[in-house]
Amino acid sequence: MNAVLDIGGVPVDVTFKDIKNVHLSVHPPTGRVRISAPRRMSLDNVRLFAASKIGWIKRNQGKLAAQAREAPREYLERESHYVWGRRYLLTIKEGGTKPSVALGHRTLELTMPRETPIEQREAALSEWYRAELRERAEIALAKWTKRLGVKISGFAIQRMKTKWGSSNPSRCTVRLNLELAKFPVECLEYVALHEVAHFVIPNHSERFIDLLDLHMPSWRTARDRLNRGPLPAI
Repeated sequence: MNAVLDIGGVPVDVTFKDIKNVHLSVHPPTGRVRISAPRRMSLDNVRLFAASKIGWIKRNQGKLAAQAREAPREYLERESHYVWGRRYLLTIKEGGTKPSVALGHRTLELTMPRETPIEQREAALSEWYRAELRERAEIALAKWTKRLGVKISGFAIQRMKTKWGSSNPSRCTVRLNLELAKFPVECLEYVALHEVAHFVIPNHSERFIDLLDLHMPSWRTARDRLNRGPLPAI
């Protein structure tokens, strides 16, 4: 059973699972609150638990609200863009019949016909980021699926507002947030491991945490790096 509670004006998503303990989390970038509770626990007791944590919840939502965000992209000369955790300056060149992208030493080079509209510039860069992420994600997912002894049928790359990744063990699929291509590769490694680990343990129990610790002791550092942003403009 799933439910949504209103705790002091804060919506809280509640999911009942086959777990022993209650898990409370505040998720970037919007500060959405989620509680995973044991099936034996009543909704009233979940409400009391959430109310007792409202101060902690609001403090963490405040941190996310104050978190650095990218300015809205205009795709103009010398605009800053991030690729695998490094900052690059956009350079604009005229030429060709459609926009194309290339990564230089410290520049991200966008070649495009004269007066290319901003939507096409954005689309060209998005597709370039998608190709970058797909190439590295294939390697990361292959590594973790082999190490954990599981198989996936495929993965998708999407823009996601509230998650860095998700998995569907019944369909053997994984989804990854396109924004991961802007963060250090270690962040992609962590998300790939996290989602593949759900094929072994479907919840966020202590056993799940132990599995992450075993295979990537530094996963908390990567998670915290993702949570610090900078986040995309929303």
